[in-house]
Amino acid sequence: MKTAAVHSLRCIAVDDEPIGLRIIESHAAKVPYLALVGSFLSATEALAYMQGHPVDLLFVDIQMPDLSGLELVRLLPEPVVVIFTTAHAGYALEGFEVAALDYLLKPISLSRFLQASSRALEKVTAQKRVNESVQGVAAAELFVKTGYDWSRVNLADLLYIEADDNYLTFVELSKQTLSRMSLSEVLAKLPVGEYLRIHKSYVIALTKVDKVERHQVSLGDKRLPVSASYRDDLLRRLAK
Repeated sequence: MKTAAVHSLRCIAVDDEPIGLRIIESHAAKVPYLALVGSFLSATEALAYMQGHPVDLLFVDIQMPDLSGLELVRLLPEPVVVIFTTAHAGYALEGFEVAALDYLLKPISLSRFLQASSRALEKVTAQKRVNESVQGVAAAELFVKTGYDWSRVNLADLLYIEADDNYLTFVELSKQTLSRMSLSEVLAKLPVGEYLRIHKSYVIALTKVDKVERHQVSLGDKRLPVSASYRDDLLRRLAK
């Protein structure tokens, strides 16, 4: 197996014929957004690799000994964009039955390879945008346990979180919510980079900071203490 640096699309090639792999490697090297992170002569080796290494795109021959390209695709642990490569045009229908994006007939020309790769980039990019949109919606709110119930905390309105023993108070612009949990627990649930601990008892929303003084920070009409051990980190984060 050969490895390469990661760029926009992580891809691997699988073909039981070395010349088939060399062609894919040569073509992929000419496409700036492709990172060929692995080349395999065996479908079983490729499957083992993908079980521990996520990839975006798979170039795979259909007719191979032991495990065919079609069988490999059906065994994949996660959905991957698939482009089949084969010397036999008769496999095209079977390839599309497993939702292959494209089907390249050998010998594969660079122009045809570029066309298929461009389609793969468009598909992966579109899917990533959808995923980011879903994550953005999910990150806009947080549900916390309040007694026997669950309450919604709107992160867009959240000013800060105050800890008191084993309880947290989520202070929003128009309401407060009390929940039994630790600051460490809630920090693991909050969007990375948007909140910061400034004291053993306080986590603040960085976008709500109006002023930083020597020993305190202002969020609207609220003034909270800043521990010396957290002050430098706070200033660094606000300066970004």
